[in-house]
Amino acid sequence: MPNDSLATKMQRGELLDVNCPSREILKHMTSRWGVLVLIALAQGTHRFSELRRKVGGVSEKMLSQTLQWLEDDGLVVRKPFPVVPPHVEYSLSPLGEEAGEKIEALADWIEFNMPRIVRSRAARPRSMQEAGSL
Repeated sequence: MPNDSLATKMQRGELLDVNCPSREILKHMTSRWGVLVLIALAQGTHRFSELRRKVGGVSEKMLSQTLQWLEDDGLVVRKPFPVVPPHVEYSLSPLGEEAGEKIEALADWIEFNMPRIVRSRAARPRSMQEAGSL
């Protein structure tokens, strides 16, 4: 029987509740760019331009916004250097390293199961595939 005390709810959060503040963090971490940035930074510290090249397809604006969200959430550390031109490095905080491990596990699961997922998609009737893309 789960413990539904207020203290337990406050510790875990109520992710399924529309008003749960955890949803905002979930959105930042699990957005397409949030996931890819966490995976890239799990491999080490990067400058902005290196990160942009590593995370193929991300615009400068989206990368900047994603890094800001993840920094605000305490997952990314931004380290500016007082030089001209500006030099900034990004790395994962200890909290970000923990999150990165979870995100990498999900990404590994997806990649491992890609053949099964592709087969499942191919097995769906064409009309259902088209309806799913609406």
